[in-house]
Amino acid sequence: MDTSKTINYSGIFLTYYANNNTSCVHSAQDHCLIYIYSGKLIIEEKGKKEKVLKAGTCAFVRRNHNIKMTKFYSGDQQYKGITMTLKRSFLRDFYYKKVSKEKPEEVSLPKENIFTLPLRPEIVSLFQSLNPYFDTKLQPSDEIIKLKEQEAVLALLNINKNFYSILFDFTEPWKIDILDFLNENYMYDLSMNEIAAYTGRSLATFKRDFAKISDIPPQKWLIRKRLEVAFEMLKDRKKWKVKDVCWEVGFKNISHFYTAFKKLYGFSPSEEL
Repeated sequence: MDTSKTINYSGIFLTYYANNNTSCVHSAQDHCLIYIYSGKLIIEEKGKKEKVLKAGTCAFVRRNHNIKMTKFYSGDQQYKGITMTLKRSFLRDFYYKKVSKEKPEEVSLPKENIFTLPLRPEIVSLFQSLNPYFDTKLQPSDEIIKLKEQEAVLALLNINKNFYSILFDFTEPWKIDILDFLNENYMYDLSMNEIAAYTGRSLATFKRDFAKISDIPPQKWLIRKRLEVAFEMLKDRKKWKVKDVCWEVGFKNISHFYTAFKKLYGFSPSEEL
């Protein structure tokens, strides 16, 4: 009977594999921690010696490179593990709020991409606290997830000070995901120069990167995003008035809002949807 499953709790992946020798190619856009509860995991990186993770071991995998992971039974124990991703947006906020004033001056930037971690109490307790979510339908709250992410970062920094240079690498501009940033900040009156700076880019680099993910210019993308949100809000006429929606989504001129809305949807925002 195949009982394989993967549960994703906001970037914390709890995985069972009942089938032996299950392989996947993993492209890590974010740093991640992998802890093995049972079974065995082999991580292969081109040109490097493979890493073998047995039950009770943990590894840190650096972002922005490809690896191959193969999950095995060990004896009669199926593979069971947790992968915790550490997203750039979280690390950026954590750095400025918690770490920037405490960062050691002398830390090196290791060349390795995969690190087998010593099983210190902070690592063991972190993953033991997540284990019960395998066997319950209760989902950890967003607050619990954030606490676990913070716990993971602090554990890494305690294990090796060089993780400061890996987790908070500012040797290049910190590039925030453009769409993540715009989806969270579309309603604000930001210039293209400001958006470029907030996402860690020059204006030219921002325009070049944006062209890779959208076939329309960023200013038109923002207007469309505001109109799409306005359309959804106006479905609830009891809660929202047209002028309130106009300001809420970021338009500064109600006449412009009416004109843009009608051009996109073919009818006035004051008409019933």
